[in-house]
Amino acid sequence: MVNQDFNIDDLKKSWQEQTVAEVYGTSEIEAMLNKKSRNYVKYIFWISMAEFLFFAAVSIYTVFTADNNESFLNMMKKLGLRVTQDIEMNFGHLYFALKIFSLLITAGFVFLFYRNYKKIKVECNLKKLIVQIIKFKKTVNAFILTNIILLIFIMFVLTFFTIHALKMQNIHLENPTIIGFYAGIIISLSLGILLVLIYYRVVYGIIMRRLGKNLEQLQKIEQEQ
Repeated sequence: MVNQDFNIDDLKKSWQEQTVAEVYGTSEIEAMLNKKSRNYVKYIFWISMAEFLFFAAVSIYTVFTADNNESFLNMMKKLGLRVTQDIEMNFGHLYFALKIFSLLITAGFVFLFYRNYKKIKVECNLKKLIVQIIKFKKTVNAFILTNIILLIFIMFVLTFFTIHALKMQNIHLENPTIIGFYAGIIISLSLGILLVLIYYRVVYGIIMRRLGKNLEQLQKIEQEQ
């Protein structure tokens, strides 16, 4: 005979009101957070690897493309510069060196992300896991900051190259032209930085926020122990 005091709705409500710690043991929660954190780090690694391969492919393509420097050289022509064979060759070498430098930096961070991923092991203790997650978050922030600094550096080098070429040909820009030249540099640089921030906030932001929540939960578990 069915017990009259038994109510499935009350049972369901009491189960839903249970905390995660009551449903799962602390060790089980820790293991789940560990696994999730490891997966988030893996996602960042694969995204950074995809970025590296994409930019590497673009760089290889532009090396074998005859008009890869045309847009910049056309801008120099509009400033009144005579684009000689030496200038074109020097710019080609500079542009290639900047691309290689950029790829090396990206490759370095890909390696760091992979190393961080390998260090976060399912069986590692709680304190070590927290330390590894904090280190990984710092590495991601350093990667974003480095990309912004790299963008500023590239813009500075290209600007210096242009000004040096103008001086070599004794070309002095008038006020309207030089104001427009520097304004164009500032606007281009500002837009570039904004796009970098938006990209990393969208692509990396979601994963990093979830990783941050995992970190908070793990720190609470450590305090309770």
